[in-house]
Amino acid sequence: MNETRRVLIAADKFKGSLTAVEVAERVTAGLRRVVPGLEVESLPVADGGDGTVAAAVAAGFERREVRVAGPLGQEVTAAFALRGDTAVVEMAEASGLQRLPAGVFAPLTASTYGSGELLAAALDAGARTIVFGVGGSATTDGGAGMLSALGARLLDEDGEPVPPGGGGLADLVRADLSGLDPRLAAVDLVLASDVDNPLTGPKGASAVYGPQKGASPDDVAALDAALGHFAKVVEAAVGPRAAEYAASAGAGAAGGIGYGALLLGARFRPGIEVMLDVLGFAPALERASLVITGEGSLDEQTLHGKAPVGVAAAARGVGKEVVAVCGRLALASAELEGVGIVRAYPLTSVEPDVAKCIADAGPILERVASRIAQDFLRPPARPTR
Repeated sequence: MNETRRVLIAADKFKGSLTAVEVAERVTAGLRRVVPGLEVESLPVADGGDGTVAAAVAAGFERREVRVAGPLGQEVTAAFALRGDTAVVEMAEASGLQRLPAGVFAPLTASTYGSGELLAAALDAGARTIVFGVGGSATTDGGAGMLSALGARLLDEDGEPVPPGGGGLADLVRADLSGLDPRLAAVDLVLASDVDNPLTGPKGASAVYGPQKGASPDDVAALDAALGHFAKVVEAAVGPRAAEYAASAGAGAAGGIGYGALLLGARFRPGIEVMLDVLGFAPALERASLVITGEGSLDEQTLHGKAPVGVAAAARGVGKEVVAVCGRLALASAELEGVGIVRAYPLTSVEPDVAKCIADAGPILERVASRIAQDFLRPPARPTR
């Protein structure tokens, strides 16, 4: 343990306090307070949700910006990442909760149309592989808006496009997917998500995530029914595979945009696994002796496919030691050890006041990182004669 001299920092963001890049910078500074000149490699990670494009850019992808529709139809500037013919597209850039005005929710009307425009922009840029990270959405429209932006026609009984958002799907009578962008057939589209919910039902997009987007119990019921109706109408247009997709893992991700992506030919993979591949994690891991991962809260959700667990699993597979930093720790030592994390260091271990941890996360994280250096990186004291 004391021989460790090269550290890989592969942490996610501390949501609301620090970006993944800032986490890496603060941890590096704290380690080097104790071990000056320590070799540190930073590889900010994400699991497909918000921050995914930023992680790709930090790993050397080019940031591309494009004007697209936000969840309420307003124009926003959204980014995707490109390296060679591989693009990383983050649906939250166009259709995320952060694109809504403060305190405003639109559970019935928010649309993923801008996410479809982002995918089209990636195709325009020459992408042949698109990693489509989904999470943090303001929407529950089953990807209907995205499909429309890419050429699908979703029509009511008068032959007019249905209103935007999941609520509008109740008016759907006919779905025509024949006009979808033909370039999609030649692209490897990877649906990257940290959740595996189906489209509808008690574990579906509306029931599980609708309340986070401002949906009342009545809204949840209406959206679930509308999504089920959407899937039935699409099944009439494209056949039984539509029903299979609706029941598939990941279909309910990000308000059901996972379902829309599956209709486009996407293959589902856990978001952190995809991102580790795309970011070049394996060679960085090979160079490291100690890995530091983390996220804002290490809790029960972390155990279900979040970034720290993905990092720890990969590191454990090649025999590398992993410790974690976090704002809040709600897991027992045995649970951490079970996923390959030997110790976790929450901000609250040096500052019990949670409000201060949120407000001053950067400096406190440096102090936490110094503790890691003292515990894992300082050379043993020489015995006295």
